[in-house]
Amino acid sequence: MKQSGKIWKVAVYYDTSKPGLGGHLTHLAFKGLPRTEIVALVDSNLEGIEARRESVGAAKHYGSLSALLDAESIDILVVCSRLPGEHAEPLAAAMERGIHVYCEKPLAASLREVDGIVDQAARMGLRIAVAHLGRYAQVFQEAKRMIEAGEIGRVLSFYGRGKEDHRGGGEDMLVLGTHILDLACYFFGKPLRVSADISHEGKPIKAGECLETAEPIGPVAGDEVWSSYQFAGGVRGWFESRRGLSERGVRMGITIVGTTGTLAVRFDDERKLRLCRSPFPPEDEALFEDVPLPEDEGIPGAEPLDCGEYQGFRLYFLHNNRRAAWDLICALEEGREPLACARDAQTVLEMIYGAYASALSGRRVDLPLCERRHPLEILS
Repeated sequence: MKQSGKIWKVAVYYDTSKPGLGGHLTHLAFKGLPRTEIVALVDSNLEGIEARRESVGAAKHYGSLSALLDAESIDILVVCSRLPGEHAEPLAAAMERGIHVYCEKPLAASLREVDGIVDQAARMGLRIAVAHLGRYAQVFQEAKRMIEAGEIGRVLSFYGRGKEDHRGGGEDMLVLGTHILDLACYFFGKPLRVSADISHEGKPIKAGECLETAEPIGPVAGDEVWSSYQFAGGVRGWFESRRGLSERGVRMGITIVGTTGTLAVRFDDERKLRLCRSPFPPEDEALFEDVPLPEDEGIPGAEPLDCGEYQGFRLYFLHNNRRAAWDLICALEEGREPLACARDAQTVLEMIYGAYASALSGRRVDLPLCERRHPLEILS
């Protein structure tokens, strides 16, 4: 890897006064990395601020993003809110000053907004990494290696589902389905077309009939989603979410079916990669064994991770946010895009828009989309 010798100055925008701050540990992504200086934490909530500043590893604290940007020269801004509506302002402010960004997903709720972000970043030579952490996780990197090595034969189908909790359906597709859809693209590239059926209480959805959500995430509809994507090489991908099924256990995950075997991962605390060596479809025979992952070599020169209070699935966030942050630094030094970049987030949002467009029109929809407005907001 090319090393510039540069010390990358980072600021963390983690405003705990706002309800959408997350819990995905994005604010700890750069802590302890080599060639990195965390200049400041931006947080308007002053209660307990010194403890939070120390936990982030920041040298200073600012009460607003504008105060930080007026006072400091930084290279990378970390945007931690999980709510897409809270991303536009800090992204715009950062890009105006030539600052690279590590941003929580979804990048934005509006495809037009994402288009603008992608175009501006390209014009200015900026890198925007998005916290689609599956691309950085060893479990999915090993699955990709096995697929490319032909260890399950020719891939036929990809099955993914969200959490299918109280948000099941359209809300689940946007909030959790982004991870699943992004993994499909990580494995198989951009999809070519989509067909979908989306319903609410057993009836097909209609434009303008959007659901109320607990958090402002943009237009969503339906309590049941079924969408089918065609990828190059004859791979078919499915995403499904139905409301109220999570009480029986963890349903979120992926299954990849090939001609000689099947891979599967559930998004539980362990997130193991499992392999069924049967050439028969998984509904006929599904005897899975755990796949050992390669030893994690870590990041040269990085401080040991302080796992502290973090257990279970939160360790997944802790480790893979760090890998994503390090990949962004490497991308900047090597002159390439991050492994999970803004264009990937753009593709995922197109996949979601495309599902709505197909469900509302009753026909297959080609990707990429020509119409950039949200299908739920097109009333005529």
